[in-house]
Amino acid sequence: MSPFHQQTLVVCLMVAVLAHSAGAKSAGAKSAQDAQKRLSSLTTALGPAPVNLGTAGDFAILAKSGVSTVPPSVITGDVGVSPIAQDAFTGFSLMSYPEGTFTTSTQVTGKLYAANNNPPTPAKMTIAVGDMMIAYTDAAGRKNPSPIIDYMSGALGGTTLVPGLYEFGTDVGFSTDCTISGSSRDTWIFQIRGDMSIDANKRITLAGGALASNIVWVVKGKTTHRAGSHFEGIILGATSAEFLTESSINGRVLVQTAVTLQQTTVTSPSKPRARSPVTSCGSSH
Repeated sequence: MSPFHQQTLVVCLMVAVLAHSAGAKSAGAKSAQDAQKRLSSLTTALGPAPVNLGTAGDFAILAKSGVSTVPPSVITGDVGVSPIAQDAFTGFSLMSYPEGTFTTSTQVTGKLYAANNNPPTPAKMTIAVGDMMIAYTDAAGRKNPSPIIDYMSGALGGTTLVPGLYEFGTDVGFSTDCTISGSSRDTWIFQIRGDMSIDANKRITLAGGALASNIVWVVKGKTTHRAGSHFEGIILGATSAEFLTESSINGRVLVQTAVTLQQTTVTSPSKPRARSPVTSCGSSH
């Protein structure tokens, strides 16, 4: 083969290699774009817009008329009462500090605040209770997305609950275990016009990355957590919350009357992740 033909062959091979490389890059870019679109669809938040707890979200337990414990309870997070005074903490064996703005207890990993502690605590507690009331009114009044009405007639034991807005004109109960399934960006609001209860030794379990901080139970009546039961989510209650022997909750208990604990474990949940700036979507069953 002549030198000219050899050079021609080399040039042709180089052109072929460059063309293949350009095509591969183009296909790779398209593949990456397709993957990004698929990822975006998977991470789009489902459920209603999150409920803003304001400063009420700084508390594991917040109540207007008192918090009592039958020791030993184990509470991770702050506990607060207002407008009632510090005497409304019963069973905690409170320890005071010279500044007088809070107390502590061996049962609480955090601080206990009351309306009659020294400033600035009274103002702090007034704001927190006000934020709790605003959050309750907000969550109870939600209409978007379209609610799932009276699902399973309120008998939620044995169900798997997907993201969405649920509305119950009845009591809600868990006679068997229940699963709440969704991603860490998804949200749930349960509007309950009656009471809510979970039977002894029954559990609510999270699946798929769902976070307790994204689950809100807004209850017009009382809530009862029977012995050995485990619950997940934020309780916004218009009346009381009762936790019987060795019950537990991963969440917050924010109620407008009293909280009673009996060797109960209350663990403040991790903060929710920020949602993408898209319109929230409901889910169907």
